[in-house]
Amino acid sequence: MKDRRDYIIQKAMEMYALEGYQNVSITDLQNQLDMGRGTLYYYFKSQDELLQTCMEQYFLEPKQRALNSVNDDLLMEDMINAMMQYLHSLEDALMTFTNKNINTSNVNNLMFSAYSRFPALHRRAQRLALKEVELWRKAIYNSQRAGIVRHGIDVDLIALMMAHVKDSYDSGLSRTQMDFTLLQKSYDAMYNLLKIE
Repeated sequence: MKDRRDYIIQKAMEMYALEGYQNVSITDLQNQLDMGRGTLYYYFKSQDELLQTCMEQYFLEPKQRALNSVNDDLLMEDMINAMMQYLHSLEDALMTFTNKNINTSNVNNLMFSAYSRFPALHRRAQRLALKEVELWRKAIYNSQRAGIVRHGIDVDLIALMMAHVKDSYDSGLSRTQMDFTLLQKSYDAMYNLLKIE
């Protein structure tokens, strides 16, 4: 039963990302899933609930797990690893899509559409973003105390910049549509600029 539910979520996510949530009807979903309306409604009360579940499963829950994976004595390297863990889980999930025309732009558009449509989702995303920035601050301070990162830097600004590295991803700069190696390079480059030589 869980497999069928996961299959619905995956196919719906593909359709929403490629065509836009507002352009996908219940009938479109039924046809894509080869499933009756009653079966679809057995798993999800509405299309809105399905979209919210997609956002939770693909974006919010993996980010929550990544942020929870670090402890209070984390260093910048630990935080970079946690964020790359999150991005790789996203990459792995997106690579399961059968339609290879879906790229990060499609996914970003869907995220913004979902967050504007559902304030509760947006609030949760904001809480996770604030938690991420706070963890970056802590990682920078801990790295300074450990003698790895220079003092005299604007920790708040650097924390914000590190938190926004993944937001600056442009799939047009990459050789493949879902290649996140540029993000690892960006994290590493910023970290190296801060290190004590």
